[in-house]
Amino acid sequence: MRTLPRPSPQVLGPRRLNRALLARQLLLERSSLPIPRALEAVAGIQNQYAPSAYIRLWSCLEGFRRDDLTRAYEGGSVVQGTLMRGTIHAVSARDHGPFTAAITEPMRAWARRAYRGDDFGRDELVDRVRTSLRGRTMRPAELQELRGKAPDATWATLHLDAGLLRIPPSGTWARRRADIYGLADDVITADDGPAAESPLAHLMRRYLGGFGPASVRDIGLFAGVPITLLKPVVEGMELRTFRDEAGGTLVDIPGGALPDPDTPAPVRFLPTWDAALLVHARRTLVLPERYRPLIFHTRMPPSYPTFLVDGQVAGTWKYVDGRVTTTPFEALPPDVSAAVDAEAERLAAFHSD
Repeated sequence: MRTLPRPSPQVLGPRRLNRALLARQLLLERSSLPIPRALEAVAGIQNQYAPSAYIRLWSCLEGFRRDDLTRAYEGGSVVQGTLMRGTIHAVSARDHGPFTAAITEPMRAWARRAYRGDDFGRDELVDRVRTSLRGRTMRPAELQELRGKAPDATWATLHLDAGLLRIPPSGTWARRRADIYGLADDVITADDGPAAESPLAHLMRRYLGGFGPASVRDIGLFAGVPITLLKPVVEGMELRTFRDEAGGTLVDIPGGALPDPDTPAPVRFLPTWDAALLVHARRTLVLPERYRPLIFHTRMPPSYPTFLVDGQVAGTWKYVDGRVTTTPFEALPPDVSAAVDAEAERLAAFHSD
């Protein structure tokens, strides 16, 4: 009996991928999800600047107020720690353990390359820090006193190795500096522990849920994990497959949102360093390439906060003296300009609430 050829994977163009990302990042319509579940849906929020998570959740969740996230931090259902690409992320408590386990070894390898040195004394340093921190918090200067002779390559990954979190009120809207640290073990309960699947599979599933369909390379860029480590995990997962317009393979979780490419996209405001604009998501065209140098450049390391029109960055914004002012990159039609102004007024009210 002749075997019929398998059909070629569906081709997804940039507009379809754009709408998929917006839907999964909760930017196509605001959601009623609880904050921890929303963070799981979007694969966490990059959060070096403490207000970023507040602003992003305001754009994602119906009726979100600043105190909602502060209480989630205080209650331990949401935590902040050094995670993907060595940057601070706000994630659900139950994602922190798997994410940490997935990226720790790749980050250690990166540190050895970046600092061109050995990472001896790691176990001793981690034990010293964890013993000193158990049941209490510390400021950065106190942590530094525990360093001893640990080389740079060892010190660079301490937050991952020792399982450190940014502890409230540090890293909240009211107190933005990352200046109080504690142990994840003292905050996250056993019920918030790792998922049953491998940590890398868990991280990849979260990524695809928030940014898919995507290539394995995209996942690696987001996670800071080499493709060679990801490919065997992908092969063991139940995923659906697509193609991009260049013929590249895209993988995705079953049931991931794929809205019609003509689905209307509302005006949305994003904080600095929003992950939807980083290079791993380039194929979605949320940030048109002609605007990328205007958002990320050496004279402005934190990047600029942006606003979206029809699912793409159309300009920057800032909050000054009780108002959100916008700077479009190109002239906007009157109706679009009115929609941007209306959303800016709502964001200004959120700042002053």
